[in-house]
Amino acid sequence: MTIGIPKALIYWKRPYFWQTFFKELGFKVFLSCQTNKKVVEMGVRVADPETCFSIKVFFGHLLWLDKKCDWIFIPRLKTNEQRLEYCPKFFGLPDLAKILVKTPILTETFDEKKEKFEGSVERLGAKLNKNKKEVKKAIEIAFLEEKKTKEKEEKEFFEKIQSKKQKIILISHPYNLYDDYVNLRIKEKLENLNAEVIFINQISTESKPCLSASKNQKRLSGWPKFHWEFGQEIMEQIQEILKYNISGVVEISSFQCGCDAVLREFVEREFKKRKIPFLYLLIDEQAGEAGIQTRIEAFMDTIK
Repeated sequence: MTIGIPKALIYWKRPYFWQTFFKELGFKVFLSCQTNKKVVEMGVRVADPETCFSIKVFFGHLLWLDKKCDWIFIPRLKTNEQRLEYCPKFFGLPDLAKILVKTPILTETFDEKKEKFEGSVERLGAKLNKNKKEVKKAIEIAFLEEKKTKEKEEKEFFEKIQSKKQKIILISHPYNLYDDYVNLRIKEKLENLNAEVIFINQISTESKPCLSASKNQKRLSGWPKFHWEFGQEIMEQIQEILKYNISGVVEISSFQCGCDAVLREFVEREFKKRKIPFLYLLIDEQAGEAGIQTRIEAFMDTIK
């Protein structure tokens, strides 16, 4: 049996966990293709005008997978272990998927206000006719794989933060940061301008030795405790990155992301009051590389 996973949106929350988990249970895992123009056009075609760009991209990946696998896995994400909520649009993704494709949808609700993550995964395993022992072993191996990836990212972060190049922090959701088509290859563009690019989610919020301390170590203040998982996480990561000497910040947001519209004001304020150059980029299906390139070049010129 083959389980398909759309390589967009919620995939990037735990990209290595789910692939490892299903493989350890004996299933084949089939990821959708890299995002491209055709995938985006498919998603735009079925989405309503109020849908954010990230959901449109997800719909495109979902449609691309249709009839190419036995099941399509789409978890229903509600709250995490800190009881913070995911984007409300994540709640209904499995239901929308059932309308859009003919392939059966494999899903499970992950609401850690009510049940630990492992408990929900065990129920998911039971749907696949696997016993508790098999599922627990698969969970353990998947967690180990995820831990290795996080340790690798942290190591890369500490190497980059010591670079003599201009250190630019990219702030966004993982599904924008890691999808080069969606973000118009912004990482590559910055690196071509001799910048050291660091993704915000590479930064651990756990206490680490500060290898490049700066004057920005003052604790963030004046922002609320967000009930959104990503909002609270990003603000905590910003608090951590301000312990280091950074040259500038670029925030990427998907068009019509309601949560980002609120978060942006708090993010921008924290850097601007410390006089750290800040650039905000809005992306959608109409965004062009030429315009983005011009803005990035102008931004880098202000830093020099």
